[in-house]
Amino acid sequence: MERIPVLKIGDTLLVSIQTDLHDQMVLALQEDLADRIAATGARGVLIDISGLEIVDSFAGRMLAAIAGISKILDAQTVVVGMRPAVAITLVELGLSLNGIKTALDVERGLRLLS
Repeated sequence: MERIPVLKIGDTLLVSIQTDLHDQMVLALQEDLADRIAATGARGVLIDISGLEIVDSFAGRMLAAIAGISKILDAQTVVVGMRPAVAITLVELGLSLNGIKTALDVERGLRLLS
């Protein structure tokens, strides 16, 4: 199964999603990220979704779940690179992603985490 890499930059974990997500990939990412936060003591999680052209309700709920898991493990989550179409879809699906900070790009996202 294809997995999304989780990179460590200082006390932040960077997840760059450059492919459309399917359910198993999202579930694996959730587990991998929780394991990496616990193992590294990361204080921030930056999820770059600039490669996503579409998102469904499952992927949107999983982004919210990842943020919730990260918060419980004492790490903040920032989602960056959201395309306008993805933002519109999330709102139309009723997924406001409460508790998740957003930024236009990785640089701004890193500033939010510092």
